[in-house]
Amino acid sequence: MFQPESMSRLLIVASKQQLEPVITELYRMNIFHIDDYVEKGDGEWEGFRIGMPLAGADVTSAALVKIRSIASAFGISKDTVSDAERSSINVLKQRIEQDLPAIAEEVEKLLAKKTKYESMVKEYEQRIEALRPFIDAPAPLELLQGYDTISFIAGNVKSPVSLSVPCEIWEKQLKSGYFVILAVKNSDVSTVERELLDFQIQKIQIPTETGSASQVIHEYELKIEGLKKEIADIERQMGTIRDKHEFFLMSSEEFLSGDVEQAEAPLRFATSEHAFAVTGWVPTSKVTKVFENLDKACAGKVYVSELEVEDYNEMPPVEYHNPDFAHPTQLFMDLYSRPRYTEVDPTLLMAILFPIMFGLILGDVGYGVILLIMSMGLRSFVKGSEAGNQLITVLRNCSISSIIFGLAFSEIFGFSLPWQPIWLSRHINMGGAAHGAATEAAAHGMEASVEHVSHIPQLLVISIWIGILHITLGRIWGARNAAKMDHGHHRTLKIYANIGWILVMWGILVLIWSNFPIPMMPDFSQLPALVAGLNPAMIAGAVMLILGLVFIARENVLDLMEVPTIISHVLSYTRLIAVGLSSVAIAMVTNFIAIDMIISPQLKLLSPIGIILVIVGIVVFLFGHALNTALGILGGGLHPLRLHYVEFFTKFYRGGGKKYTPFGMIRKLTKQTD
Repeated sequence: MFQPESMSRLLIVASKQQLEPVITELYRMNIFHIDDYVEKGDGEWEGFRIGMPLAGADVTSAALVKIRSIASAFGISKDTVSDAERSSINVLKQRIEQDLPAIAEEVEKLLAKKTKYESMVKEYEQRIEALRPFIDAPAPLELLQGYDTISFIAGNVKSPVSLSVPCEIWEKQLKSGYFVILAVKNSDVSTVERELLDFQIQKIQIPTETGSASQVIHEYELKIEGLKKEIADIERQMGTIRDKHEFFLMSSEEFLSGDVEQAEAPLRFATSEHAFAVTGWVPTSKVTKVFENLDKACAGKVYVSELEVEDYNEMPPVEYHNPDFAHPTQLFMDLYSRPRYTEVDPTLLMAILFPIMFGLILGDVGYGVILLIMSMGLRSFVKGSEAGNQLITVLRNCSISSIIFGLAFSEIFGFSLPWQPIWLSRHINMGGAAHGAATEAAAHGMEASVEHVSHIPQLLVISIWIGILHITLGRIWGARNAAKMDHGHHRTLKIYANIGWILVMWGILVLIWSNFPIPMMPDFSQLPALVAGLNPAMIAGAVMLILGLVFIARENVLDLMEVPTIISHVLSYTRLIAVGLSSVAIAMVTNFIAIDMIISPQLKLLSPIGIILVIVGIVVFLFGHALNTALGILGGGLHPLRLHYVEFFTKFYRGGGKKYTPFGMIRKLTKQTD
């Protein structure tokens, strides 16, 4: 449960005649994680080298590339295709040979025409942009160039131009300066260009066109319009082809992807002149299946052996082994790092605690219902995305937790539900809400507001208890990981160091409880003194603290500098209540402004302006709670995640596990035939 799937390492050896049957069967089973063979030259695999792809791999790869290019042009993928039906592989093979070349040729022709027309449109648009400054030019464009003795200069300047040499100047004022066209003698060009630098000129090349700029622009716009119609017609033709062949293309892509992967599998094997060998990992529960299926596929002409593994810390790939409800939380584990094979997998615990922490922060029935509706509505948008579905499922679980805690806290959008809080109250009486609080409490059958506020310290203490237990479990798992993963003297030091951190934390807690009575925590302050005014709890706490410091220092003296973080990490869990209280405060302030300050006064005597103000109040109410919902999702998601990643995982978790990726495919659009 808190361990990854148990793995066994297998060695498969056979003659090259059995290479293809072995590959086909391994791919069909989809449970064998291949260890890629690497030529090390160490003598262990003397006479073996990396294998060569199966015959026909290049042809299959070419067909796959062709299909993927067509799919990319059409913007389709396996996720966009319904898997209600499946194609027979035998039928697909025939259609790929007969229909694919014609489809590819037609699509390539259409794409070539579309690309050509799009480039022409882009070119014409660039010409239009170059012509726009010359729309009001004093002469046709062909008269602004091509003279033997006169040169024309055009550009944008910051201020009106005045030059020391004879010239003709035409100016047009712009928002940020002037557009000018100058006619100068060829002999004066260098002087004019030098003087124009003082006006910060940005030269613009005069277009090589005939006629007025506006006339030429109009002609180009007509051409662009015609080309866009041609492009739209091509897109309609491509849409027709896409709708007709979408399923065929995607099922062919799935089939050919599998064929290419199988054809290239020998590149991961060790081969000799007459034989091949491959090692890999299989879930221990499925080892017998591999033995039986390969023996059947090769008619007994294959050797399969389970290898002894000396060090499980680095070698095996990791496959999660959790109950179904914990599967979505594996997304958060992979975001951090997949656990190593021999260490504790905290996914299940995180799957339980993450929604609980989220509910403590956003414990409101109204917000929980909104999130539940969102999770149901967003499901269709992430169809086909494993990570998206996992995230939506986590959101659904968190929304249910928010509803449950909202019922316990008696909260809905910052209002009180018509019953007393089942557990503890987070209601805050502030501002206008404080006026008549006793009346409202009595109407709802609850005690006065002072009693509500007094529950906040208890909630903070509960959050501290969560931190104490969470961190203690992390240190226990840290000692367990050290015992399982480390070796020799270092292993002993690691185990004692983790025990030392536990002793230090609990020693500090016992010393605090021995001096200060704290609600909902043990009170050792009333114990009788034994020696020098110290009671038994003080002595025990001091012994635990000192012994823990010794254990920590044995591993690394510098780690003693981290001792103050024990307190900060435990207190960090109070964010579970503090962030939740901020959400309650925002909800109550939104209600006070929208209802008490804007809507309620207008309802006493409605007027046209009053109706407008009521609408404004409704908008404020909706906007405030929408914003609070977004902040609740952000805070409710990030803070529990941070507590796991920073306060919890750093106590024991190492990560860096290799993902279990079996050789094979889960077929969605095709069905295997015998």
